[in-house]
Amino acid sequence: MQIPIFTVDAFTNRPFSGNPAAVCLLENDLDEDLHQKIATEMNLSETAFIRKLHPGDDFTKGSCFGLRWFTPANEVPLCGHATLAAAAVLFHIQKNTNSVLTFMTLSGELKARQVEDHIVLDLPLYLTYPQVVQEVEELIKAAVGDMIVQDVRYSPDTKKLLVRLSDAYERSVLEELQVSAQRFLSAEKTGRVKGIILTLKGNSSGKHKGHDFYSRYFAPWYGVLEDPVTGSAHAVLSSYWSEQLGKKEMLAFQCSHRGGELKISLRNDGRVDIAGQIAIVLEGNLNF
Repeated sequence: MQIPIFTVDAFTNRPFSGNPAAVCLLENDLDEDLHQKIATEMNLSETAFIRKLHPGDDFTKGSCFGLRWFTPANEVPLCGHATLAAAAVLFHIQKNTNSVLTFMTLSGELKARQVEDHIVLDLPLYLTYPQVVQEVEELIKAAVGDMIVQDVRYSPDTKKLLVRLSDAYERSVLEELQVSAQRFLSAEKTGRVKGIILTLKGNSSGKHKGHDFYSRYFAPWYGVLEDPVTGSAHAVLSSYWSEQLGKKEMLAFQCSHRGGELKISLRNDGRVDIAGQIAIVLEGNLNF
């Protein structure tokens, strides 16, 4: 069997930065167990599978496709950067002629459209709720040690814990923070938290001015210690920072080693547009 496969760096316009995702184009149905085997083989934070919904569909002309995402360990309900990567393969490699693509996913219908040199994703917006610090004290300590924490929120829809560091800290403090997968896994065994977002308010002065907020994202419970740039985390961060800053249009930067930038726009229908650039770095075929 031969399956076309691509590696796309998402939320960046430079190869080898942003967040890499593998994208597979499925002409025919794939045995269920092969999705996970391929994702484990690719060993990226996500492998996306685009499938035709009807036998007569065409990757060049079709406007609606099925989309699933797998980490090296398991399937996930939402992945922003791999959706951006999937749209990039259809728009840039398949030369899809539609202005808007719709993906049928575990998180419902997601849409992607091209706007100049960005691809815009229409994603769900997830609310966060105040979290009693004592209940997650061990997990916060595993993440940030003795650093000053300004706010802690929880997103029940995504099982993500949002930890906001004190405004007194600079971006470099977030960038230099060292974390341990084992400490996270030891501190949280209940299944209530599946991802931890560390975030910091942007600095309006200095060399990094222009970004409204910074973040890093960790999901060792899904086999990914640190995800370089995370669309689904920004579906949570967008609601939080919009409320904190009183803004609907924001520019965010995820401070991983690879780094990536996201343009955010809260919509009037309770969803969020997250836009990013892409770089396609590999084209080939899986043979098995």
